[in-house]
Amino acid sequence: MNILDVAPLLGLVLAIVIVLGVLYLSVRIVAEYDRLVIFRFGRTGPELLKGPGIVFLIPVVDRPVRIDLREQFIEVPSQTTITKDNAPITVDFLIYWRIVDPTRSIVNVANFAGALQGVATTTLRAVIGDILLDEVLSRREQINEILRTKLDGVTERWGGKVTTVEIREITPPRDVQDAMNRQLSAERTRRAVITESEGRRQSEINVAEGAKQATILAAEGDRQSRILRAEGQRQSAILNAEGYGQALERIFAAASIIDQKTMAIQYLETLKALGASPSTKYVLPLELTGLVESLSKMVGDGMRGGDDRPRIGPPPDPPTA
Repeated sequence: MNILDVAPLLGLVLAIVIVLGVLYLSVRIVAEYDRLVIFRFGRTGPELLKGPGIVFLIPVVDRPVRIDLREQFIEVPSQTTITKDNAPITVDFLIYWRIVDPTRSIVNVANFAGALQGVATTTLRAVIGDILLDEVLSRREQINEILRTKLDGVTERWGGKVTTVEIREITPPRDVQDAMNRQLSAERTRRAVITESEGRRQSEINVAEGAKQATILAAEGDRQSRILRAEGQRQSAILNAEGYGQALERIFAAASIIDQKTMAIQYLETLKALGASPSTKYVLPLELTGLVESLSKMVGDGMRGGDDRPRIGPPPDPPTA
């Protein structure tokens, strides 16, 4: 085969290879979470930030740098720090971060992740050095927020943002751990004693409250009983007084119909009883004068023989034969 006959075919193949090479160097497909920072003749700017989608480059002139915008994390290895009260502790934590300005993350820092890890190590020592050991163990959330704020302030000029800082473990020295265990045991014993004493106190209060209520109820019952007895005595006294009054009324009514003669006869019966008595001293009522007058009048009426006119002077002489 003559070389002249193969030359057109070789030229076609060469042209296809050149076209494919140009396409490979000039066409990029950028994912949704990626951005391309393009350096054109070594310079870049906001207009040279491309993506997502298909991006066309000028071969040899443009140099693209791919930046991932997804949130990432850095695991900071265990760091030994000194607290404010000179207690050495070991701390390890995680840093979650993401790129918010791809251009600055390339132009302003050579290795964003490495720089962030170094700043996190020094910032951790500075933060822990201002806090007491007890506060470090009890204020983990506050320390996380302090670290996040400080690291975010540093990484802002690098086009990044620290979203979360999480301390995974804080390990105090062995002697401190033993002291903490003894303190925890003493605290639990104290709480148990307090709980037991509180239970006894509440039990005694309940018993005293029950006794008080029983006393109050007994006193209330006794008071009601005395009230009922007094009410019964009052009703009885009222009924006795009413009966005594009715008896007096009946006696007075019966005495009002007795005439003077009947009374005089009663006085005579009384005097007969006094005469039959062996006593030598008698107490006579003041009504004795009235009794004598009544008796005299009765005797005079009997001697007049039925004549109602009173007689004055000695009786008349009997008639002669």
